[in-house]
Amino acid sequence: MDLTDAPRRPRAESIVPMINVVFLLLIFFLMTSRLAQPDPFEITPPTADLDAPVEAEATLYVDKTGRLSFDGVEGDAALARLAQVSASDAVLQLRADSALEAAKAAALLKDLSAAGFARVELVVSPK
Repeated sequence: MDLTDAPRRPRAESIVPMINVVFLLLIFFLMTSRLAQPDPFEITPPTADLDAPVEAEATLYVDKTGRLSFDGVEGDAALARLAQVSASDAVLQLRADSALEAAKAAALLKDLSAAGFARVELVVSPK
């Protein structure tokens, strides 16, 4: 009768450290990423030769019919919400459709000035 211990198999490499690194990288990318909301409707921005970086954080969307959207609300409610935001941020990013009539854009700029915005940056696409 043989009472000796059976030969042991060598231990395989542990994958736990690799899993830890993957989860740490995943958490890092989730914490440092900035997720953007999708546009509420399709907008074709006007074209221009000048391409300057946009500095504003708040974004107002205007389609070709003059429909407004800001922070998930549309129409006059969007202007009311903008008036609340203007106290903390005096610069607004305007994403207007290139087919928007100039008279509607001028009336909108007047309303934005009344809401408290000192500067409005129009987003354009380069030529």
